[in-house]
Amino acid sequence: MGDDDGDRVELNTGRPHPARVYDYLLGGKDNFAADREAAERGLKANPDSRIPPRENRLFLRRAVRFLAERGIDQFLDIGTGIPSAPNVHHVAQGINPRARIVYVDNDPIVLTHARALLTSHPDGRTDYIDADLREVDTILDAVRRSDTLDLDRPVGLLLIAILHFIGDEHDPAGIVQRLLAALPPGSYLALSHLTGDFRPEAWAQVAEIYRKQGVTMRVRSRAGIERFFTGLELVEPGLQVVPAWRPDLGEPTGLPDPSDAQVSVYGAVARKP
Repeated sequence: MGDDDGDRVELNTGRPHPARVYDYLLGGKDNFAADREAAERGLKANPDSRIPPRENRLFLRRAVRFLAERGIDQFLDIGTGIPSAPNVHHVAQGINPRARIVYVDNDPIVLTHARALLTSHPDGRTDYIDADLREVDTILDAVRRSDTLDLDRPVGLLLIAILHFIGDEHDPAGIVQRLLAALPPGSYLALSHLTGDFRPEAWAQVAEIYRKQGVTMRVRSRAGIERFFTGLELVEPGLQVVPAWRPDLGEPTGLPDPSDAQVSVYGAVARKP
């Protein structure tokens, strides 16, 4: 936990990792040849592949701002990715300096950048857990040991652009339900997910490119993504292509509005009753 776990850092540079591919598509430099090759092949299949990561980041910031303005001061961000400011703690602590955030990821290169994720406001706190989303018990045990979050109080669970890397055989809906079961009523889930609804052939090609590189990518339909919110109360405007989710909470980007097909990501925020 934290950035002291340097002895666990083993980079597999010959195989792409979603966090590093995502970093490359966002214009970052913390990636390797295998990541760039996978990303470039994906761009050939879908030339708009840089748009979903960008819109995901913007959605994440709006969702965190929404939750923080409604009193949520604890966040569990699983599938954090390589730091790209503003991160969750920047947004949340900008509204409430006492906010606490636990970041979770399983890519060693993210671990090497954990220091950037641990620069909390002095009144708040951040922590980092090295774990895979599928390791629910490991994550929850580490959260309890860290004392950063109080699981008796509402938590904002952030699963942003991570579940499409979990195949059906690993029961992604069950993973979400197990995480939510550990959180008290009044907690929230913010989730975004790639969809093939608009360009099924292009996204099927992208998924096949990743599969050949040893990376699972499972784009899902709107109905398939809605299942992750079973038993929760969706916040208005419900499940939307992410630029349409409360755009008033965002900052002007100066970029043209992308089409739904270019984005191909649904997102929503929901409350646990």
